[in-house]
Amino acid sequence: MLSDTLIQSLAESLHESEKSRVQVEHFSKRYPEMTLEDGYRISRAWVALQQAEGRKVIGHKIGLTSRAMQQASQIDEPDFGTLLDSMLFTCQPGRVLDLPMDQFIAPRVEVELAFVLKHPLAGPDVTLEDVLYNTDYITPAIEIIDARIEQLDRHTKVMRKVFDTISDNAANAGVVIGGKRVKPGAVDLPWCGAVLRQNGVVEETGLAAGVQGHPAVGVAWLANKLAPWGERLEPGQIVLAGSFTRPVAARRGDEFEADYGALGKLQFRFV
Repeated sequence: MLSDTLIQSLAESLHESEKSRVQVEHFSKRYPEMTLEDGYRISRAWVALQQAEGRKVIGHKIGLTSRAMQQASQIDEPDFGTLLDSMLFTCQPGRVLDLPMDQFIAPRVEVELAFVLKHPLAGPDVTLEDVLYNTDYITPAIEIIDARIEQLDRHTKVMRKVFDTISDNAANAGVVIGGKRVKPGAVDLPWCGAVLRQNGVVEETGLAAGVQGHPAVGVAWLANKLAPWGERLEPGQIVLAGSFTRPVAARRGDEFEADYGALGKLQFRFV
């Protein structure tokens, strides 16, 4: 386990990377003894730095929800990170939302569903049914993932490890919402789907069943994972349940449309 002093130092390096938009090298290469718990400790220390500058926690994200991604990362469960108010962008129906490219380093776009709670969810025994009962509504969401820790090592070209991704707030950098809000029982959630277009070209399609069979599964998992930290999911918080498409890299000038059918469209571009 890494020392508290080192945890704080690594969190500060992430904080500086976000501001300078210059990526840092893999923590796991420099400190091969680090653990998953160290990664979450770094992420929490980074969130504390954000809060000290006035940002507020508005929810959580769940990542690595597909079996393929877990196998590629050599883990057997998802990971999670924290959503801040500075990350939130809202689309207006029929309008294209401008996202400031200078807020990101190497942004990629993922298609998800967001759960917004009406009651708290506290582990360790939260079930899928508990999630549905305690959810106020579900709405389309786009997660903007980013990399303050470089994805490929600048020297060896080796991919970063899951310890690095977790340290980096599970790679979260933004969330776009603005589609229709639906009650949990109003739609067959696993069959909710979307088509993601980039500059008019279909890049990805997917169903929410790709998220562990049902998107609420990850929300229950998260509530239970937060319990040992003395935390719970709070009313009004946004919980991103996990992507059901591969991440699509974005460049300045790219325009995206995520079409969720009856749940609406999210349209945005990087400027």
